[in-house]
Amino acid sequence: MNPTRPDPTSPSGSLWRWPRVVAHRGGGTLAPENTLAAFDVGARYGHRMVEFDVKLSADDVAFLLHDPDVARTSDGAGAAVDLRYDEIAAFDAGNWFDPRFAGARMPTLAEVAACCRAHNLAANIEIKPSPGTERETGRRVAELTTQLWADHPATPLFSSFSFDALAAARDAAPLIPRGLLASELPADWRELAAQLQCVALHLNHRRLTAPLVQQIKDAGLCVFAYTVNEPDRALELANWGVDAICTDRIDLIGTDFLK
Repeated sequence: MNPTRPDPTSPSGSLWRWPRVVAHRGGGTLAPENTLAAFDVGARYGHRMVEFDVKLSADDVAFLLHDPDVARTSDGAGAAVDLRYDEIAAFDAGNWFDPRFAGARMPTLAEVAACCRAHNLAANIEIKPSPGTERETGRRVAELTTQLWADHPATPLFSSFSFDALAAARDAAPLIPRGLLASELPADWRELAAQLQCVALHLNHRRLTAPLVQQIKDAGLCVFAYTVNEPDRALELANWGVDAICTDRIDLIGTDFLK
């Protein structure tokens, strides 16, 4: 898999190689999260990169879901780790958001890869393991991503809050870049990033300060801020040197907002 060429809107001198604005869970606040409909909406608003969450079903199918349980974002019930994918696929994952999206499903990673290819979308794949499946999920998602994105022009980016999941992804697909997710920057972030061979830290924007951004960049890492929904804050972060933001407000913060 070849690395993607630098994005023309990346900050001068940055190692960031993807669009600087990323649509959170596909369509932000405008579509049911982690569905193909969300990616369609994100692409319709001109976005060129999407973030989404991947975990495993009971029968080892990689599919999109943020929570451990399906109840919040579908008409189903139960923990993902206990459900086969054919059961998960039968749930309506769109009507809870708006009847216009009735019939949307929780798609497989394979379906998402095809959708990203059709829309020419770069992908931030957040590995979101169910409790107790961290290494298995990291390995399986990495192996599948290597196959599914083999002919895609933009190399995907892995991220995860789970050290074990990212370590398994590193071992299974060392050429796919990684970002360590954290709501609070751990004291040993330099060591963790080195062990995982990360290219970026993905951090809660509310915890960021200009000096902290500079420390991270001085360590040779990119800074990805989530979830930034106010344009003024996005510009402030960019002025501090933040490389990319993830946003729910894909209608307010467009793909060319940060230059």
